[in-house]
Amino acid sequence: MRLIALALVLLLAACVSPRDPCAIRATSEQRVLTRLASDTRANIARGFALETRQEVREVRATCETELPDGTIANTRCTEVKVEDVRVPVAVDLDAEQTKLNSLETRLRDMIDTAKANQAQCLAVTPAG
Repeated sequence: MRLIALALVLLLAACVSPRDPCAIRATSEQRVLTRLASDTRANIARGFALETRQEVREVRATCETELPDGTIANTRCTEVKVEDVRVPVAVDLDAEQTKLNSLETRLRDMIDTAKANQAQCLAVTPAG
């Protein structure tokens, strides 16, 4: 089974050309700005932002405990559960619009830079 998994990993690695990582790096900042602009647009449309917070709580569970004589017994125990919860947060819609305008301006500039970087990747790294 390990041999098959290793063969699959090597096969997938062989499919990646040296050009691919270069092209991915060339557009990474553009992808970040696109995601931030999308989140900001959603905040403006909703009228509030969604923030992820961690909620920690204790829950009762059944745990296996080794007794002094070496046997295993089921006992009641407390486990800590951590869960990500999205909660609404008030935002200044004017500030969000200003942020969106700034992100869109930077994104337009970034697209030209990303295209130039991708062209450089094509010129510098071999195909295939």
